[in-house]
Amino acid sequence: MKNTASIIETGKNVVRIEAASVALLEERINENFARAVNTVYESHGRVVITGMGKSGIIARKIGATLNSTGTPTMFLHPSDAVHGDFGMVRKEDVVICVSKSGNTRELNQLIPLFKRIGVPIIAMVANLNSPLAREADIVLDISVKEEACPHDLAPTSSTTATLVMGDAFAMALLDQRNFTIEDFALYHPGGNLGKRLLLKIEEMMVSGDNVPKVRYDVPLRDTILEITSKRLGATCVVDESGILVGMVTDGDLRRLLQKTTDLTHQTAEMAMTRRPKTISKDVLAAVALQEMEAFKITQLIVVDDKHRPIGMIHLHELVEAGLGRENQ
Repeated sequence: MKNTASIIETGKNVVRIEAASVALLEERINENFARAVNTVYESHGRVVITGMGKSGIIARKIGATLNSTGTPTMFLHPSDAVHGDFGMVRKEDVVICVSKSGNTRELNQLIPLFKRIGVPIIAMVANLNSPLAREADIVLDISVKEEACPHDLAPTSSTTATLVMGDAFAMALLDQRNFTIEDFALYHPGGNLGKRLLLKIEEMMVSGDNVPKVRYDVPLRDTILEITSKRLGATCVVDESGILVGMVTDGDLRRLLQKTTDLTHQTAEMAMTRRPKTISKDVLAAVALQEMEAFKITQLIVVDDKHRPIGMIHLHELVEAGLGRENQ
């Protein structure tokens, strides 16, 4: 059995080899890469991605990334393709074939069929002298100097390099499409990611009569009662026209009590924080959370275009909705 030091060194060596393989890809992001991106961008069909074995697994992941970033993609298993599934492919599609050797028998069977219907073929291949590389319209070089496997057999560096090339391809397409955060949200409506991208302050804020609010000249006793009854740990302070002029929090009250215990003649204005942080109702809830974390506050006041308070959001509500960092 290997000792601890040997195990650690083996793990580190794998990381070094794979990192070096990925670094070599940068010089291969060239005119061929741009042609491949533009071919997909200008097509009127889908991307059909295919590969066998480990290459097939990586192809599925690349397809999933393309789908989630605005490029409709389907995975075609080579064996299933020659038994009927080839009917999925249409002449307006673009095919991406993923293969380290470029000489996979099942893929080689498909090449003439792709040629027959005239679909562009993009090859992600490590052997540039292989049948796949020769027959493809565009070749993306995913070759590596060595696998991280000590026997140079198990696909390790090569699958990592292929995955990174696929990510680069997907992100370049995303950029071509001017794919926005809002577009991304449409493809990820579920789970915490969907919440971060879709949920707006308006959907979560306390509003109407539930918004804690007092005039600047009310006695501090009434201010405390408003904070206590609305259970948000703070209250808005407004002027005669209902314009926000400040905010009184539990923390403000504690700081005031450190200075004086006589609250008889104290008003909301005397205890309030002026120019509190505010936000508009159509801002994403995730942005509100970032604001709270950045300024180390637990409440945000939601204001309208005249700076009148129309709502309040508490940090706990955002965390309970699954927007906290531990849920990312």
